[in-house]
Amino acid sequence: QVQLVESGGGSVQAGGSLRLSCLASGYTYSNYCMGWFRQAPGKEREGVATIKHDGRITYADSVKGRFTISQDNGKNTLFLQMNSLKPEDTGMYYCAATRDSKWCLGFAYWGQGTQVTVSS
Repeated sequence: QVQLVESGGGSVQAGGSLRLSCLASGYTYSNYCMGWFRQAPGKEREGVATIKHDGRITYADSVKGRFTISQDNGKNTLFLQMNSLKPEDTGMYYCAATRDSKWCLGFAYWGQGTQVTVSS
C-alpha cells in the first residue's frame, strides 16, 4: 500500500524559506517518478516540480530559480526547498508518485497535503 506523508509547511513572510518533506512507503521508491503539486484556493491544482528516477528534474516556470526538488533514495524521502517565497506561492502542497518512471505522467498516488501560507 503506497503511502505518502508530507510535512514542513507553515506560515512565512514574503522572501522567506520553507522546506517540505515527503516520506514514501509501501513501494520501491526508486522505480517511481515523484512530484510536488500545489493548489491555491479557488484555483486548479498545478505542478510545481518533478524528479525522475534517473535524477532528471523539471520545474514550473513560476518557481524556477527559487525552488529545488531533491530526493534521498536511501530514506525514501522527497524534498522541496522553497526560497524567496511570494504570496502567490500560498496553497496546499501535495507530494505525488507515479509508476511512469520514463515520462513522469499519470500521478496515481497522493499525500494528504501540507499548507504553505506566504504573507506580504
